Amino acid sequence: MVKTYSHSRLNTFEQCPLKFKFKYIDKIIPEIEKTIESHLGEIVHNTLEWIYNQVKDDKTPEIEKIIEYYAKKWEENYKPEILIVKKEKTTKDYFNMGVEFLVNYYNEHAPFKDGTIECEKKIEIILDEEGEYKIQGFIDRLVYNLETEEYEIHDYKTANSLPQKERVDHDRQLALYAIAIKELFGKEKEVCLIWHYLAHNKKISSRRTNEQLKQLKKETLELINKVESTTEFPYNKSPLCDWCGYKSICPAWNKKEELDIWDD
Repeated sequence: MVKTYSHSRLNTFEQCPLKFKFKYIDKIIPEIEKTIESHLGEIVHNTLEWIYNQVKDDKTPEIEKIIEYYAKKWEENYKPEILIVKKEKTTKDYFNMGVEFLVNYYNEHAPFKDGTIECEKKIEIILDEEGEYKIQGFIDRLVYNLETEEYEIHDYKTANSLPQKERVDHDRQLALYAIAIKELFGKEKEVCLIWHYLAHNKKISSRRTNEQLKQLKKETLELINKVESTTEFPYNKSPLCDWCGYKSICPAWNKKEELDIWDD
């Protein structure tokens, strides 16, 4: 039987083994299923996908229609129990962030005719010769750039953080997707990895050699083997705990609130 992993699953293990256990082994439904940041990201991604699907059907939407679609999807998917960690901000603040992201993106990329092949493209990569383990994921947007004659993997980020180029050059997720694209279209094909940091209206790109991708495949399989051989799952206290849906049952926290995250 093939065992399927994803980048997010592996990333959860690296960030906090106990959270990994709660989510993927014990399959505990989190007390908090969604934060306002994840809601914002989901609706912005959904709207950008809608834009490119419209363009694919020879309909280039105006910015007013885009914001109208965004507002509709926000309202349809919003629930009062969505967590807002940053108490100085309101739901309206986050909604308006999304509007700003989309307006800036529209001004930069309209009319969106850049060789987009597919949005939310599902990919799968077999990691071992026996075919026992595979990685599965979804590319936000896949492009074939006629000018550079290379494939582009586009990923949208709605978080406020902007990473250093060195960190981007070691990103695992999009590099794994590059392996899948090369397996589909040929290892000799060039693949450019592109992140859109919408909060900064900035684009960062990176590339990997075939040798680097071969090494990444090996390292990913080694990480999966480590996950599967793990018997103890310690917690890892960090600022990310404030956004964790399992905080109320985590032994790192005696109370749900009023604990200093940096106290040992």
